[in-house]
Amino acid sequence: MGTHFMDSATDDSRYSIRYSFKETIQPGAVMHSVTISLHKEIFRSFRPLISLYTVFFLLIIIFTKSAHCGQSAIEPPVFRDVSVHDPSVLRVNDTFWVIGSHLASAYSTDLIKWTQYTNDGVRNGNKLIPNVTEELSETFAWSKVTGLWAGCFAQLDNGKFYMYYCSCEGSSPLSALGIAVSNNIGGPYTNLKILLRSGMNGTGEDGTRYNANVHPNAIDPHTFFDAQHTLWMVYGSYSGGIYIIKMDPSTGYQLPNQGYGKKLMGGNHGQLEGVFIQYSPHTKYYYLFISFGGLGANDGYNLRVARSKNPDGPYLDPMGNDMINCKATGGDTRGSLAPYGHKLAGNFQFMDENGKATGIGYASPGHNSTIYDSVSNRYFNIMHTRFPGRGEFHQVRVHQMFINEDEWFVMAPHRYAGENAIFINAESIPGTYAFVDHGRDISGTVKNSQKVTLSRDGTISGAVTGSWEKRGDYLMRMTIGGTVYNGVALRQWDSGLEREVMALSAMSVSKGNSIWMSRLDAEVKLKNTASLEHCMAPYLIIRNEKASFFLEHAGDARIIAYDHSGRKAGILWSGRGIAGQNIVTLNKASLVPGAYFFTLRHGNSSVTRHIVFSAK
Repeated sequence: MGTHFMDSATDDSRYSIRYSFKETIQPGAVMHSVTISLHKEIFRSFRPLISLYTVFFLLIIIFTKSAHCGQSAIEPPVFRDVSVHDPSVLRVNDTFWVIGSHLASAYSTDLIKWTQYTNDGVRNGNKLIPNVTEELSETFAWSKVTGLWAGCFAQLDNGKFYMYYCSCEGSSPLSALGIAVSNNIGGPYTNLKILLRSGMNGTGEDGTRYNANVHPNAIDPHTFFDAQHTLWMVYGSYSGGIYIIKMDPSTGYQLPNQGYGKKLMGGNHGQLEGVFIQYSPHTKYYYLFISFGGLGANDGYNLRVARSKNPDGPYLDPMGNDMINCKATGGDTRGSLAPYGHKLAGNFQFMDENGKATGIGYASPGHNSTIYDSVSNRYFNIMHTRFPGRGEFHQVRVHQMFINEDEWFVMAPHRYAGENAIFINAESIPGTYAFVDHGRDISGTVKNSQKVTLSRDGTISGAVTGSWEKRGDYLMRMTIGGTVYNGVALRQWDSGLEREVMALSAMSVSKGNSIWMSRLDAEVKLKNTASLEHCMAPYLIIRNEKASFFLEHAGDARIIAYDHSGRKAGILWSGRGIAGQNIVTLNKASLVPGAYFFTLRHGNSSVTRHIVFSAK
């Protein structure tokens, strides 16, 4: 290990401290070096403080970061799980709430550790609606059952919270969909009215005779504001399909004279339900999430996606199919639906290098909701899932989603543990992976992963063959069997292998299927100086108006700009960071074009990047 001062001004008027060390990677050794550059004025100002002890301490810090580069940057997570079937999410301040069927609910501040709020069924004493049998007596009289299926929370402009609930007889679409209100997200809720009824033997909401092949089953509501702050409700299950209806934001009721609203997809009892619509401010698309198949462990529930530039459609899948044509034909309530939608995820089981199940796998994942967290600039998918070999037992799972080059969502293969997509060095990608192709089927069959190898020459071999390339910081493109898949690479926590792994997720616009890869072999450490410097970069990365940084512990943090004389030029961001990766928006209004030192301060820790800021 050596340290060298270059005590003369370089062409860019900076002094450099060069640090080098030798580390055994495989048989043999490789030399790494890091150069820390200081502007001469800063160096001269602070040189009296720079002692051998200071330098030694600095090098220990760098060595520690370097030695762990490519190894686990994700702390082993502590998950706390809950059971909420059909979870629908709403963020309230810093807390994520979900409500599902049977008045079950839960909340979390980090989407990792959940607390069950209610799980005692539809009976009096439930904290959401304490006197539920009396409060919803009209609803239960219509549906002929004392039960509630998938509901949703909404907060309207008046600040009050609304619960959209539904009750269904079960063997028929005899259902009522209603609304209740509370001053608090956790209740108690007071019933307001029934909004829609279905399944009647007579005239339906649109003034015509109710037809279960055409008209909706009035359950599974999702109420949302579009980009223009217009309130909508989308709903439906099996029967006549999925409908959308415009709502009054002052009351939460539907606007008059719409009947059941506008049909988006489905019909003839095609097996689809659990619709949820997510607007993306990045792509300006509305993404319609829907579950195909049956919800039972062996019934093939799977998540699909379509998109539109308008909240009320038309919604198209990646192949260009209009989802209005997605319906059962010839009495086939499954197979006739399978060609439609981008299949985001279905049944799978990751296997280890010896072909043994790792314990990470899902059976009938579905009825999801999603959320864009503008604070962290992340998209999340919140679903329930059953598990291979564990019957009808189900829990909530959260996976992060990313937008690929084709502006479609791909979903991270492993559950969310605080990770984010940041710069990935191409050298850390080659290795042996568990590979899952989710296909397009609607089936109870669990797809076991197969082994593939991504080689340094850009080829893929093993169970499938093709090529791969990294594009940009973390985007990936893979070509398998002539089909192009665009997606992402990210580091995730593998709960089965109990370590951090490289994970890849991608989808094909020509086939509408998703592929996942999760690394099986231990990673080889990085091999050269450029790789090392990039590996250190995630501790503070500046990209245009965004800053990405990693904190070992949650707490107050600031990003400060200093000019080359050492004077503070402005505080670009100040707030409370989370443990793990943070993405924040910088306020550069106080800066004029030029070169700066951007310093992240967190407690007694700091890291500085040299940034050239140009006017737009």
